[in-house]
This record gives sequence, structure tokens and C-alpha cells, in this order.
Amino acid sequence: MANTNQTTAVQRSHLRVRMLCEGAIMVALAQILSFIKLMELPNGGSLTPAMFPILLFAVRWGLKDGLLAGFVFGLLQLIFDGAYAWGWQSMLLDYLLAFTPLGLAGLFKGKSWGIFPGTILGCAARFVVHFISGITIYRILVPTEVLGTVFDDPTLYSIVYNGSYMLPNTILALVIAGLLYVPLKKFYVGADIPKA
Repeated sequence: MANTNQTTAVQRSHLRVRMLCEGAIMVALAQILSFIKLMELPNGGSLTPAMFPILLFAVRWGLKDGLLAGFVFGLLQLIFDGAYAWGWQSMLLDYLLAFTPLGLAGLFKGKSWGIFPGTILGCAARFVVHFISGITIYRILVPTEVLGTVFDDPTLYSIVYNGSYMLPNTILALVIAGLLYVPLKKFYVGADIPKA
């Protein structure tokens, strides 16, 4: 009996180390991919393939670990991406809190097609945080011109501005997930992760 408990504890420990190593690799990959900017807006926000590794990690390992990976990625973005921010509130919302909800994809852990609703949920939650930042912090920019239109309303400005990069980011992450679905299906559902 004691031998079985020790074996189970060792297996859990190995699984935890594996999760931490995989998380570190996925966060590092996301950080590297964040430097591939397909589009960049003047007040922060860009189109990159960076969210996909965090979403994949969350779907594989679950909510708690996914949220942690999203938070760490947000912290790295704050440090290394130039941190376009208007004070500590903006740093908190647009970086630390905005990337953390990507981990909500972990709610679909083990689901066959979980990467797709997980991507939509994680990206939608990130958009909500940026939207809140836009109507509370960046309202000082209103009236302003975005995409050739002048906005007087902070709510509409925040929807259009943040939507102009979050919607393409969501679509890009879904396209990547779709292109990699067949070769990575067992990884999407965590079939390679032993049950502890």
C-alpha cells in the first residue's frame, strides 16, 4: 500500500514538472511569436500568432495552469514588448489582466474540438479586459480618429479600436488551430498526458 502511494506521488511530481516545462516552452514560444507583428496600431495592440501557444497549453493542462501561463505571458509582454501604457492601471489591465483570461480555454480541457470554443472564449475575455481599459483609461484620447473615423464616444471608440486587432487575432488563432488540428489532435485533447 505504501509503495503504491509513493509511486503515485512520484508520478504526480513528474507530471507537475512536465507541465511546468511545457508551460515555460509555450510561454517562450508565444513571446517569440509576439515579435512577428502582421499589423500594429499606434496606441498599442497588434496582430501576431502569439496567442496560440497559450491557448494550446490551456486546453491541454486545464484552467488553473492556463491562467498562470497567460499571466506569465502578459508579464513578459509588459517587460519586453515596449509596454504602451498610461500609468499603472493601464499596465495592470492591458498586460497582466488582459492576457491571463486566455487561460479560460482550459475549461475545454480534454474535449475533442475544445481548442476552437476555448480560443473564442479566451480571446473574447481578453477583448473584454481591453474594452474596459479603453472606456476607463484611454477615454482621455476621445475624440480621436481610428481607421478614418472620428469617435466622440469612449465606448464606441474602445469597441472599434480593440476589436480592430482582437477580431483578426481571434481569427488567426482559429486558423492556426484548424491547420494544425489533424497533426496535433492528440495534443489538443491531452491524450499524451498520463493520468495521475
